[in-house]
Amino acid sequence: MKRILCFGDSNTWGFIPAGDGERMAAEVRWPGVMQAELGADYTVIEEAQNGRTTLWDDPYEDVDKNGARHLPIVLQSQAPVDLVILMLGTNDLKSHFNQNAFSIAGSCGVLVDRILASDAGPGSFPPNVLLIAPAPVSEGLCPFGHLFDKAAEVSGGFKSAYAEVAAGRGVPFLNAGDFASCPVPDTIHLDAEGCARLGKAVAAKVKDIFS
Repeated sequence: MKRILCFGDSNTWGFIPAGDGERMAAEVRWPGVMQAELGADYTVIEEAQNGRTTLWDDPYEDVDKNGARHLPIVLQSQAPVDLVILMLGTNDLKSHFNQNAFSIAGSCGVLVDRILASDAGPGSFPPNVLLIAPAPVSEGLCPFGHLFDKAAEVSGGFKSAYAEVAAGRGVPFLNAGDFASCPVPDTIHLDAEGCARLGKAVAAKVKDIFS
């Protein structure tokens, strides 16, 4: 049985777009869709947190959302895992971080490096990594005020930036924006239809990785 760890933010957690913090049902979230597609030979582990960043401390949050600080703990607690699926970067788009697409992708690259240097895989070897570029933020009135000003423009560069990071480390890559979008009125969260398409696409990629 292959163990797959999904390390992400609210778009892995299943935040219902334009909702009040409600969570999609397990079978609707993209990791749940992936689990259904993969079947009993795989175990999908969700490790997601609303507001999680790649490696930034957010001064506006009262709970630690720094993915780089959480990752080593999660790798140790969930070991052994055969594959880590990493999809982070949307929260790095917040205005007060002032990041661009390549700096955000580079921050994800730091996390990829740490996974590849870990002993969290079977036999104390590193796990495989699948890097996913988050779906771009949509143009429109964001319900989170000015928190994501210019995010649509910056996130439009995610596909090429993340692909470059993945290629430089020799890890598989998938662009979520090829399968899902973040429609208005929310603009930053995947809807159920997007989760279904993304979950199936990731499942196909996982099968290819282990083929």
